[in-house]
Amino acid sequence: MEEKMKVMGVVGSGQMGSGIAQLGVMDGLDVWLVDTDPDALVRATKSISSSIQKFVSKGQLSQAMGTDAPRRLRCTSNLKDLHSADIIVEAIVESEDVKKKLFSELDKITKASAILASNTSSISITRLASATSRPCQVIGMHFMNPPPLMKLVEVIRGADTSDETFRATKALAERFGKTVVCSQDYAGFIVNRILMPMINEAFFTLYTGVATKEDIDAGMKLGTNQPMGPLQLADFIGLDVCLSIMKVLHTGLGDSKYAPCPLLVQYVDAGRLGKKRGIGVFDYRRVPESVKPNARL
Repeated sequence: MEEKMKVMGVVGSGQMGSGIAQLGVMDGLDVWLVDTDPDALVRATKSISSSIQKFVSKGQLSQAMGTDAPRRLRCTSNLKDLHSADIIVEAIVESEDVKKKLFSELDKITKASAILASNTSSISITRLASATSRPCQVIGMHFMNPPPLMKLVEVIRGADTSDETFRATKALAERFGKTVVCSQDYAGFIVNRILMPMINEAFFTLYTGVATKEDIDAGMKLGTNQPMGPLQLADFIGLDVCLSIMKVLHTGLGDSKYAPCPLLVQYVDAGRLGKKRGIGVFDYRRVPESVKPNARL
């Protein structure tokens, strides 16, 4: 199946969706990028073109490919344009109900051989597949942020995902230059099953007054060689996203150790969602542009 992949669809043109679309066009695929917001598609197109030029300027992509790749991108607000896609990667809001509705629609629109993949970081692939008539062709394809730079893709098999679908998806990720790890379909998969409780514990460490936010992050950065501390990382991911994943872990695994920290809940209730809002655990509003953390991290 993978050898025939020539057309990829990506639904959702945010940072994850646009990054996945960029990987596709840089690999020579024709890519349809779908979003209901035309302005978001304009922003995504500019972002993708700019990022591709950075790859060219660093010598990581040929000038010819740098010119050809953006031409392979087509933007649309009509899901029906995905009728010819060989694989569709969903990268929309992290809500099971919204994703299931989309998968049900894609199931009716796309050709019978198409693979339906989700970039979800925690939601059950088996349950998403249940919204379709092709559960054997539904799979999780979880890219890390930002997709063009991060080396990992987590591939998640649902209860009915076929070997052929798994092999085709794994091969496509490897074509993109990624290392693939395979997870069974349990809440949080591999990365977030481990990462989110660490972030949650960092919030508990702050909540109970063990240390300041600066010392918590410095301790983890310098003591465990992480590129950024867990609280700053949470701000970059989005505290609302972290809370959503903790709730999925808590519900899906049924263990009180996954209960979200009350401080994390309070920050989200207050709208302190992290860097995207200018404030989370840390305040990004007063930092001059010249010294702000790189938004691509």
